[in-house]
Order: sequence, then C-alpha cells, then structure tokens
Amino acid sequence: MGQGGIFLRKKSPIFYSAMLLTAVNLLLRLVSTSFQVYLSGRIGAAGIGLLQLVLSVGSMALTAGIAGIRTATMYLTAGELGIKKPENVRHILSGCTLYSILCASAVAILFYSFAPVLAEKWIGDTRSTDSIRLFACFLPVCCLCGVMSGYFTAANRIGTLVAVEIAEQLFSMAVTMSALTLWAGSDPGKACQSVILGSGLGACLTLTLLTAFRISERVPKGKPFPIRKRLLDAAVPLALADDLKAGINTVENLMVPKRLSRFPGVTDPLAIFGTVCGMVFPVLMFPAAIVFSLAELLIPEMARCNAAGSRVRTRYLAKRSLRVVLIYSCVFCGLLNLLADPLCLWLYDSFDAGRYLSLYALLAPMLYCDAIIDAMNKGLGQQKICVRYNILTATLDVLFLFVLLPRYGMDGYFFSFLVTHLLNFILSLRLLLKTADLQLSFRIPLTTLLCLGASIFLSSFLKTPLLRCSAFSLLFGSLLTLCRVISREDLRWLKGLIKVQSQG
Repeated sequence: MGQGGIFLRKKSPIFYSAMLLTAVNLLLRLVSTSFQVYLSGRIGAAGIGLLQLVLSVGSMALTAGIAGIRTATMYLTAGELGIKKPENVRHILSGCTLYSILCASAVAILFYSFAPVLAEKWIGDTRSTDSIRLFACFLPVCCLCGVMSGYFTAANRIGTLVAVEIAEQLFSMAVTMSALTLWAGSDPGKACQSVILGSGLGACLTLTLLTAFRISERVPKGKPFPIRKRLLDAAVPLALADDLKAGINTVENLMVPKRLSRFPGVTDPLAIFGTVCGMVFPVLMFPAAIVFSLAELLIPEMARCNAAGSRVRTRYLAKRSLRVVLIYSCVFCGLLNLLADPLCLWLYDSFDAGRYLSLYALLAPMLYCDAIIDAMNKGLGQQKICVRYNILTATLDVLFLFVLLPRYGMDGYFFSFLVTHLLNFILSLRLLLKTADLQLSFRIPLTTLLCLGASIFLSSFLKTPLLRCSAFSLLFGSLLTLCRVISREDLRWLKGLIKVQSQG
C-alpha cells in the first residue's frame, strides 16, 4: 500500500474529520466575526479595546486553570488507543479530571479575590471588576470542558464534538445577545459581562452534554495503573509554557496602549489597539479554520503513530500537511491583501483596519504553517523543548514593544510581531525536522512565495476587487502549475480523496 493509502485508511480518516471540523469552525468563526462587527458598531473601537483587555486577563486565567490538561488528555488517550488498550482511558480521564479541578479551582479563587486589583492596576478601568469575577466563577467548568473535548478528539469522536460545539455557540450567542439587548445597552463594562456570561453558560452546556455522552459509552473496565507521573510529565511542561506565554501576552496587551500613548500624534491608543486586535486579527485568522481543524487532529494522530512506532506515516503526514497548508495560506494571503480595504470598509467602516489588514495579511503563510508545526511537535511529545521557544519569543516580544512603541508606534508593533513569530516558526520547524527525521526541499516553499509575490503585484494594478481576486487566483494557480509546485501526484491525491469519499 502506497503512502496515499496510508493517509486514507478508514481507521484514520483524518482528512474527512478535518473537513468536518473545518466546516463547523468556518461557520462558528463567521458567527463570531459577525458578532464582533455587531459589538464594534454598538460600543465603538474604544469599547472593543476594553473588551480585548478583559479577555486578555481572562485568557491568562483560563490558560493557568487548564494547566496543559487538554493537550495532555489528547496525548495520553491517543497513546493508549494507539497500543490498543482502550480500557486504560477510564483511569486517564479520572486523573485528568482531578488534576483539572484542583488547578482550575485554585486559579479561580485567586482571580476572584484579586479582581479589583487587576481591574484598577492592570486594565486601568474599574468597570472590568465584575467581568473578571464572573469569568472566575465559570473557570472550573471551562477547564473541565478541555478535558472532555481532549478525550473526544483523541477518540476520533469528531461528529459528537462538532454537534456539541454548534449547540454551545448558538446557546452562547443567544444568551449574550439577550443580555446586551435587555440589560447592557451600550455600556462597555456591562457588554463585557454579557459576553462572559454567554460563553460561561455555553461551557456549562458543553460539559453537561459531553459528560452524558461519555457515560453512555460502553467502556471496558481495566485494572488501575499508575497515571500520576505520566500525567505530570505531559501536562506540567505545557502548563509552564502556556502560563508563562499567557502571562507575558497579557502584560504585552496591557502595556501596548500605555506605551503607544507616548508616540507623538496618538490621541486614542485604546482605539488603535482595538482596531488591530479586535478587528484585523479576527479577519486575518478567519480562513485559518481549516488549519486549526487539521492541527487539532494532528496532535492525537501523531501521538498514535509515535506510540505505534509508525515512522513512515509520521513523515508522510508531516510532509503532506505542510505542503497543503503552505499553498492554502498563500491563497488567502493574496486575497486578504487585495481585498483589505473594501472588506474592512464593509465590515467596520474603517480605513485604518483595511490598512493594517493589508500589512498583516502578508504574514498569513508563516502564521498558518506555524500552527500545524506546533501541533505536530506536541503530538510527537516535544512539549518541554517548546517551552523554551515560547519563553524566548514571548520575552523578546515584550522587550521589543517596550522599546519600539514610543518611538515607532504601530510600525514598531508590526516589527515585533514579525520578528518574534518568525523566530518561533524557524525554531519549531527545525525541531520537527529533527524529531520526525524529515528532509524537506526548500525549493517548493521559495517558489511558492515567489509566485505569490508576483501574483499579488500584478493583480494589484486592476481597479475593482472582483477583477483583482479573479486575476490573482488565475495567476497564482497558473504559476504554481508552470513551476511544478502543483504536480500530477498532487492532483491524483486529490482525486483519490474525492473517490474514496464517494465510495464511503
């Protein structure tokens, strides 16, 4: 059986699972982006900036509460399934649940107690106190959702997970919209509480449904075995890395408006920060839904292959995933760059957002590919080394922003973003090549990027957005074919996918 057959075996339908997750993620991201547009029109850029700061603190709390348990659950569960021992999963979930309850409860108590200090000293707005406390109340539930979703992902129960995610999103949106309409109005502080209330109650629904589905399974009972050391070895490095990175990112987000206010000519730094983080980044990462779906599935898939000693399949998955994501990201890099101005005018009625989007869109290939590389490294058990990379790049980011923002404004922000993400990308790719024993030719990525640059440049001379997009798609596809980046083997692989799907 060829490599294509290995990739398409019915026991490991990673492609179709990724497509299912992608369809749902695109739908959920569309809803989320539409809601972000609605919020920006209701509370303004400054209100969005305040919401981003509150969510930054909440993200730090959530990361600390999860403490690496979601990825650890996927990794450990997939390992047991890879060696055909499903009876051990019960003990893994018990250990992960206890670990999650202890970590999440401790973090929730801490953040609830220090909410006034965080609101006043960190965020600089006491209206956010109640939002932080509300987030702390829902934190244990959100962390336990991570355990259950990690299990269902590793067990390849994607259909169940997708149905629950849709129910959660719809329920969260309904609660949030009701709270905004009936209570919050245009008050930014109450709007933050409405968003957190909706997401928190949605997490309660998710935990209830996933737990019910797990209980209904007929799982074989195995003998108890020691799980503590394996759990701590998998979760603690991830927890340290994630906590440190989240803490540094929070410090960075809180620091940006303050340091940016020292740049000459800036009158509303919070609005500028809200434009980039609350408007531009959601649009930039919207097409990445398929990438994050594939990354979500590659962690347990790589763990299963690693546990079973299947080096051939590991290398094939790595090469094929990188190749597909590179081409995919380049397509949306060009489209977002060419459509930035009309798209942001339509969504936000903002020229500034369009200007920033056209710039950050050029980084899409690096950002999308980095997500896949990071997932594969985690699946191969390289969490501890990734800790060092995250510490290094996050620390450099804060140092760069502290120095550059008062002197260069948002140009300094872009420079810091580019350098630190590029460094993390290079280090992570190097680690993957070494761990998976991969040998990649750099001819294809370099040729693809040159074709991308030429297509964007030539298409930019056309006047209407429709003509620019059509010309870019035609030029980019033709250049990739002429330069043999897209080969007959790729076309046969795609045809095989469609054929297998139709037969299934």
